[in-house]
Amino acid sequence: MPIEFTPLSPEQKRQFDDEGYLVVRNVLDADTIEQLIAASDRLIASETRTNRQQTKDGLYDGFRNCASMDDAYLPLLTHPQTFPLVVQLLGPHLNLMTSHLIYRYADPDDAPLTWRLPGWHRDHYTSMRDLGHAHIPRHSLKCAYYLTDLSEPNTGVTLVAPGTNHLTEAMHIPEGQVDPENCVEPLLNPGDCLIFENRTYHAGAANRSGRTRKAVMFGYSYSWMRPTDYRQQPPEMVEQLDPMGRYLVGEPIGDDEEFSVSGGPNPIQEWSEAAGFVYKA
Repeated sequence: MPIEFTPLSPEQKRQFDDEGYLVVRNVLDADTIEQLIAASDRLIASETRTNRQQTKDGLYDGFRNCASMDDAYLPLLTHPQTFPLVVQLLGPHLNLMTSHLIYRYADPDDAPLTWRLPGWHRDHYTSMRDLGHAHIPRHSLKCAYYLTDLSEPNTGVTLVAPGTNHLTEAMHIPEGQVDPENCVEPLLNPGDCLIFENRTYHAGAANRSGRTRKAVMFGYSYSWMRPTDYRQQPPEMVEQLDPMGRYLVGEPIGDDEEFSVSGGPNPIQEWSEAAGFVYKA
């Protein structure tokens, strides 16, 4: 059964268009958070190297394409409180670009509060490489689900620079500073979700909490873009997905073998239009 279609409010639309990000509160309940942490802890504790992404300083560990690595992540693919917002911001012709488990460990006691891991950047480096800052459109966004308490400053949250989604050149940071003047440090509770688009500059805040910041990020892009961390999902994952999920990971929908200029059946478009939403670019 298709998920409920959560409408995007006019204020959410305005903020995302103007500032390039928004915060959605209380997306994940306590049971879901517990299940996600258990699955994530298992992966981090494992010796698995496939899809693993670590830094040499030991402050960062995680896995790309984590959606394929444990069933606990699959409900995030079309979460009813966030996925409808993704469709209303990007349209229904989507694919899952990435799913990323990220553990950001606590900084050493003598580390400066100016540490940024990762540093300030826009997502999808290859589009900037090929098009340049001046020509990048909004082509993707991420839903970052936080599993731990980030309600105080310097706990490793994702910093954002509002309005940088409109820049046509690299972001300027004043000399002698590590952050842009308009830096925002969202204060988030476990289960909150930060949604930001590919052009919005963001960075990892210092983590002086003494705890590990745990997060899972699902990224979506247009279906004509290539996913960044997989080419084809494993059959055991695909068989668990409904039609919208299969569409998102690039699996064929329906048995029509004839060419269609639209790309063929799109259950996401059918679902959103049945709810009264028709996307207009």
